[in-house]
Amino acid sequence: MMTTFAHVITKCAHFLSKGPAKLKLFYIDSTFFDMKAYVFPGQGAQFSGMGKDLYDQFDWAKELFAEADSILGFKISDIMFSGSDEDLRRTDITQPAVFIHSVAVAKSHGADFKPDMVAGHSLGEFSALVACGALSFESGLKLVSKRANAMQKCCEKVPGTMAAIIGLPDAKIEEICAGLNAKGMVVVPANYNSPGQVVISGSKEAIAAACPLMTEAGAKRALPLTVGGAFHSPLMTPAKDELALAISETQFNTPVCPIYQNVDAKPHVNPDEIKANLVTQLNSPVRWTQSVLNMIADGAEEFTECGPGAVLTGLIKRIRG
Repeated sequence: MMTTFAHVITKCAHFLSKGPAKLKLFYIDSTFFDMKAYVFPGQGAQFSGMGKDLYDQFDWAKELFAEADSILGFKISDIMFSGSDEDLRRTDITQPAVFIHSVAVAKSHGADFKPDMVAGHSLGEFSALVACGALSFESGLKLVSKRANAMQKCCEKVPGTMAAIIGLPDAKIEEICAGLNAKGMVVVPANYNSPGQVVISGSKEAIAAACPLMTEAGAKRALPLTVGGAFHSPLMTPAKDELALAISETQFNTPVCPIYQNVDAKPHVNPDEIKANLVTQLNSPVRWTQSVLNMIADGAEEFTECGPGAVLTGLIKRIRG
C-alpha cells in the first residue's frame, strides 16, 4: 500500500506542476481512486497465430518480431504464426512466444498505456516488467529464454505434470498435498488462481494419487492438465541457480509503477527485491488471488489483460465475485 500511495503522490506532484486547476481536475476525476491495472498471462495462454494480426497491421510490430527472431537466433515468429499445438507446448518455445505477444499487445495501446500498477501470472511477470520499464525488451526476452531452457531441462530430467482442482478449499488442498509429501511424493499447490480454483504441481505419480483424493474430499473436479512439466514445484529447483545467475547479470531499472509479484502478492518497486522474487518464484506458488485482491484494495478499478487469450480477465471476475 505504501508504494502505491507513493506512486499516487508522484502523480499528484505531476498535476500540481501543471497548475492548481489541473490538480483539482485530478481529484474531480477520481484518478486517485480509479487506478488502471495491467495484467500479463503466463504459459498456457498460447495459440497458433498469436501476434499475426499485430504483425500484419503495424510496422513497429514487424520490427519487434524481427528483433525477437534475431535475439533468439531462430524465427520464433514463424512458430507463433503457424506452428503446431505441439510446437507451442514446448516450454522453451511457449514462454518466449507468450512474452513477445504480451509485450506487443501492451505496446499496441500506445500513449493510452499508463499503468498505475501491473502484475503478471508466472512468466507474465517478465512481460509486466518490460511494460513498466524495469527491463528492456532485449533483456526481458533473454531472461525468459534462459528461464524457459532451464525449466525445459528440469522437465526432461524429472517428468512432472499439473492438475486443476475445482471447488475445494485451499486449506484442504494443502492438507492433501502435505499428506502425500509425507509419503515421499512431490506435489504442492502451484497456482492460487481464484477462489475455488487451485492448480497443483508435482511428479506424475503424485498428481495421479492426488486427483482422486481431492475428489473424495469434495472437489467438484480434479482435472489433469496438458503441460510440459511440474511448474512452481520443488522439481523446478535445479533451474533456480541458472536463472539467478542470469538475473544477477541483467540491468533492472526502477519501474514506473509498482508490480505485484507472485511470491508474496505485494507491490514492489525496488529492483533488488524484484530480482530476488523472480528467482524465488520459480519453485514457489503463484498467489494470484491475493495479488488481485491487494491491487483492488490499493485502488485498482480497471484491469486490462495484455497477451494471448483472456484467462486472467476471467479469473479476476471470479475473484471480484
